[in-house]
Amino acid sequence: MKKIIDLNSDLGESFGQWQMGNDAAMLNVVSSANVACGFHAGSPEGILKTLKAAKSNNVVIGAHVGYPDLVGFGRRNMDVASDELTADVIYQIGALNGLAAAIGSQVTYVKPHGALYNTIAHDKRQAMAVIEAIKAIDSTLILVALAGSQLIEWAQENGLTVVAEAFADRAYHADGTLVSRKQAGSVLHDPVEVAQRMLQLVNEGGVISIEGKFTPIDAGSICVHGDSPGALAMAQQVRELLQQNGVEISAFAGDK
Repeated sequence: MKKIIDLNSDLGESFGQWQMGNDAAMLNVVSSANVACGFHAGSPEGILKTLKAAKSNNVVIGAHVGYPDLVGFGRRNMDVASDELTADVIYQIGALNGLAAAIGSQVTYVKPHGALYNTIAHDKRQAMAVIEAIKAIDSTLILVALAGSQLIEWAQENGLTVVAEAFADRAYHADGTLVSRKQAGSVLHDPVEVAQRMLQLVNEGGVISIEGKFTPIDAGSICVHGDSPGALAMAQQVRELLQQNGVEISAFAGDK
């Protein structure tokens, strides 16, 4: 049976003269683009440029929604009221969908960003606020969630389709949780090592944890970050090794 995996990356995060990542190059590597919606990063002009590039590369578009935190790049925890968070997520998806529609494209999935992503993996109140937002605007939108998180079950119980995600450049504990960025060895930098780990993930269903144990990770998408040093080379190495070993790179979401 042919193995298939999606590669996604966080894009559209530049803001005016402030440039983040290399969207044009990453769009030649990934099959899905998590495009910023203006709350944690991204200006309308820059977002639209990324959407056009994604369309021309036949890359599927997802809404990368976050907390209203431009200064902190959406990486600071926020205790947002449920109704406010629901409205924020609806607003962001709607804005991105409007820009996408203007170029004849569409948003097909939602991937929360940064602190919001990590919080709703275990915080049911905020998770339900995000789930309600997605259901309110379009219940056919797919939710991308951290592999092994409680969010997956909560979303599925509420009728959403969910795709679990693994991170190419992050270390995992033996219980399947991500190693905190505050801990040494949490982020991997060797493109060859990262690519080999992702090949193991696809072929064997897991990776070796920071404790040295094989750890099962059930994921349908792999996130390759585009904003760190050497990120592009790492993403290219992952794609090339997977394809060399007969793995097809294909988006989990298509046209609705």
